[in-house]
Amino acid sequence: MKITFIGGGNMASALIGGMLRNGFAAAGITVVEPGSSARERLQAMYDDIVCVNSVADLACIGDLLLLAVKPQQMREACAPLNGKLGSALVISIAAGLDLATLSRFLGGHRRIVRCMPNTPALIGASMTGLCALPEVDLASRAVADQALAAVGDTLWVDEERQMDGVTALSGSGPAYVFLLIEALQQAAAELGFTPEQGRQLAIETVAGAAAQAARSTESAATLRARVTSKGGTTEAALRVMLDAGVKEGVIAGVKAAAVRSRELGEQLGSNA
Repeated sequence: MKITFIGGGNMASALIGGMLRNGFAAAGITVVEPGSSARERLQAMYDDIVCVNSVADLACIGDLLLLAVKPQQMREACAPLNGKLGSALVISIAAGLDLATLSRFLGGHRRIVRCMPNTPALIGASMTGLCALPEVDLASRAVADQALAAVGDTLWVDEERQMDGVTALSGSGPAYVFLLIEALQQAAAELGFTPEQGRQLAIETVAGAAAQAARSTESAATLRARVTSKGGTTEAALRVMLDAGVKEGVIAGVKAAAVRSRELGEQLGSNA
């Protein structure tokens, strides 16, 4: 399979690394990246891939095209591709841009998958939501799934409107977890622990709890209740947190992110 990336930033680099670890051939991967420093970095990381300056330098697009540029750059990045895609399957990882807008940018091309990975892709632990136009058949969906599964778990949604929720939950989600870790580390410092101790206590606690939740068939609410003894320390902490509106704040924040994702998509689409 011949694979072309448009854009050679961190997410493209993560995807390339994951693909290579999962059996994709380096010689079949080409990256179009106008930035010389980014091209040099990619070439140093992955010796056998091909890095070029522009779409004009491509002999052909190939079987799979991954659009890995920022949403605001997508229209310009897609313009040189019009009329050159043939039957290529196109995957976009740009937040907010809907399938109809992407199709317009690509001159009416319809074999398009839209996805939303998150930054843990950099360590092979992404959670990626995907959706596709009707013209993408099951075999092509499997190809897209294989490509994104190279950096973590995948989840297909039936309705594209759900992608705003994916963006809000898993796309932005790492920031919410980092905020929790940040708060735990600050609490640790105020309780007299060193920064190193606070970091270890906070990160390992979050990692361990997430691993336990992942392996359990019980709900998060049940797991929380099992840790919360009546009259104990956990109950005292949770009472203060709930009174402060922590749970409601998280839910409201995720909903705000979903609204903003939809707004950004509408803005980008209206400029198409």
